Amino acid sequence: MKRNWVWTAAVLALSLPVANVGAQALELKVADSFPAGHYLVRLMLKPWMDDVTRRTNGAVTFTYYPNQQIGKAADMLRLTQSGVVDIGYIGPSYVSDKMPLSEVAQLPGAFETSCQGTLAYWKSARGGILAKQEYAPNKIKLLFEVVLPPYQVWTAKQKVETIKDMQGLKLRTTGGAQDLTLRALGSVPVRMAAPDAYESLSRGTMDGLLFPMESVVAYGLDKLVKHATEGVSFGSFIVAYSINQSVWDKLPDDVKKAMDEASEAIVPKSCADVDKEQDGTKQHLKDEGVSFNSLSDATRAEMKDKLKGVGQEWAAGLDSRGKQASAALKEFEGLLAAGGAK
Repeated sequence: MKRNWVWTAAVLALSLPVANVGAQALELKVADSFPAGHYLVRLMLKPWMDDVTRRTNGAVTFTYYPNQQIGKAADMLRLTQSGVVDIGYIGPSYVSDKMPLSEVAQLPGAFETSCQGTLAYWKSARGGILAKQEYAPNKIKLLFEVVLPPYQVWTAKQKVETIKDMQGLKLRTTGGAQDLTLRALGSVPVRMAAPDAYESLSRGTMDGLLFPMESVVAYGLDKLVKHATEGVSFGSFIVAYSINQSVWDKLPDDVKKAMDEASEAIVPKSCADVDKEQDGTKQHLKDEGVSFNSLSDATRAEMKDKLKGVGQEWAAGLDSRGKQASAALKEFEGLLAAGGAK
């Protein structure tokens, strides 16, 4: 019922009247690190850009630079802040020194679906603690985002069925909260951006990855991994597109309105699409020879017990540095509960 409501709301929002924009033609530069054909570009970025152009009667258009053409994922915050690009894909994990509180949406076991995490993060990052403590100080404004479905462990050789199987495994993470997650289970975190994962795994310098299912295919890792876990949330990742605050401030009011309406429409729709696509992707991976190992009840309980303290450890570490992590965690958990997350 919850997902049906989200989908209906998104469809209605997309059918709203186009704004009457009388502004001079405006072209904005958008950049990210995703390869051509990446599912999040297809499901989120391009529909949003097309919708903004439609709502502004063609007054606003976009020039898109994919695949790290302008800079790597870790550079996108700086490039957006400096005005090299107007809108950039800024994954908070890649700039965790600048946006540490956003990792509240990447803690293990917090939610079960993309939409649960996405809608809670959206409220906090647009008008709550994250908007005030993360986005405003960095002089960027969140336009739209999706929090990916819970990450799983993907390995090239070692099948993971128990906690013992994870001991000493070198697994790719995005850093921060995911590092804490793996250390709690006895694994060795290897921090790197997604585009670099294929080379490292193919060379055998790491044993596997923490990754979402769709991204395994998007980055060609379905040719390398052989095993995947099921049944435990090992955290998540935020894919967020943000605009330079000074660029936003100079936009005509009608353009801002058109962008806000397009954003309110695409956020619930894209997370619902991401959740929906997983079934087909799972079958594709099975066809490629990947085995999905559903963890036993005893193993799931043991892992969840070891991971239950990760959130508090994460918050305490940031609180000691003067960050409002405990407040951000409380707000995020409240937003999840209000949205029906388990």
